[in-house]
Amino acid sequence: MKLEDTVNVEVETEYLEEQSLPEDDRFVFAYHIRITNRGDQGATLRTRHWFIADGNADVQEVKGEGVIGEQPTIEPGETYRYSSGSVLQTRVGSMRGYYVMEADDGTLFHANIPVFTLALPNALN
Repeated sequence: MKLEDTVNVEVETEYLEEQSLPEDDRFVFAYHIRITNRGDQGATLRTRHWFIADGNADVQEVKGEGVIGEQPTIEPGETYRYSSGSVLQTRVGSMRGYYVMEADDGTLFHANIPVFTLALPNALN
């Protein structure tokens, strides 16, 4: 199994109505991430790289060290969870990206974050 295939990323999203101001084109979303290590060695999350697209096809690129101020090491069979958020100017958007992970043996690899949708409830129905 390639290292890229050993880390699985799952995402759930929610619209934060109480923080949003639709009349000012401010739509706030939370996303909840689960990163599971299915490999046979620990993996440390070193950096994140996001592509955030709004409904106008404007794309923002965000890079940085770790997530929420941490660079967690995820041992084999363990899952790391965190939540964060994003603000869009439209009712619908999407995010995708990857984490740069470092295996215990020092090898760097990407853990892909699948594209996910940020949308107001019933916006896509």
